[in-house]
Amino acid sequence: MSAPPSYDESQAQNKAPPYHNWQEAVPDTATFPPPPVSGYYASGTGNASTDDADRAHAFCDNTALWKPTRPSPAVYRAVQEYDIRPVQPRELRGRVVPQPPPTREWKGASADRNRDCVVLTHLPLYFAAVDSPFEQQTSKTIYFEVTLLGLRAGPGADQSGFSIGFAAQPYPSWRSPGWERGSLGVCSDDGCRFVNDSWGGRDFVTSFNVVGETVGIGMVFTQPDKISTDSKDRRRCAVKVFFTRDGRRVGEWDLHEEVDADSGSVEGLEGDYDLYGAIGLFGGVDFTACFSPTGWRWRP
Repeated sequence: MSAPPSYDESQAQNKAPPYHNWQEAVPDTATFPPPPVSGYYASGTGNASTDDADRAHAFCDNTALWKPTRPSPAVYRAVQEYDIRPVQPRELRGRVVPQPPPTREWKGASADRNRDCVVLTHLPLYFAAVDSPFEQQTSKTIYFEVTLLGLRAGPGADQSGFSIGFAAQPYPSWRSPGWERGSLGVCSDDGCRFVNDSWGGRDFVTSFNVVGETVGIGMVFTQPDKISTDSKDRRRCAVKVFFTRDGRRVGEWDLHEEVDADSGSVEGLEGDYDLYGAIGLFGGVDFTACFSPTGWRWRP
């Protein structure tokens, strides 16, 4: 059985979202700390190569985000039933395998010294055309969890680790979520949060690299108190991002904290584009991922 296709540069030229042909493309197989403000020009634990960063920046500069369209009833129902499959990038030396119901988990592993890559969900967890609070007149929350099962040899002299987040498509498959436009993520090796930040991220939580620990990330989209639009007449949601450890919420931030002179853009993350679950991997990592509330440590 062949692995699901990756979103590389050639596929990214297709401007339409890929979920219309998903059946063909994918085999059936409490109290929060105050918002941190400090940022870093480089990570204190591990950094990707400059060549990888330059290639990713060029990719994003020359490739527009896919415009959202309304999913078919079958596609939307699959997400509501948590039938979520992994899209494995070509940079992944390893495998991520969806487990059968009722768990709806993925079990995955990357090889020792695997370079940075990102595994994305094959369908969006948030469909802008359907899930937007402006459409539904209610808030929308998306969330998933990752459990660390093992860490082995890292790339080069760096340690192994993973990141958890969300991304709009197309996204460079050799970059962790949060490093490029239309994405955010939290990284295990230092606990920093990233929003379109190719440098060292911002202080957020402590590192989460203990085998057996489960972490989760969620986004909550609501209508703002005062509805505003951008230069393209797109309505912008109010967005909160929250993080959990072993079922307990330990941190959150307002997405629009990132809109200042020291931050990157939040384009793609304000509820006007489809968003996919994203797991970044570097080095040898064993993990499971869960997209169904029945398997979450956190209880909504």
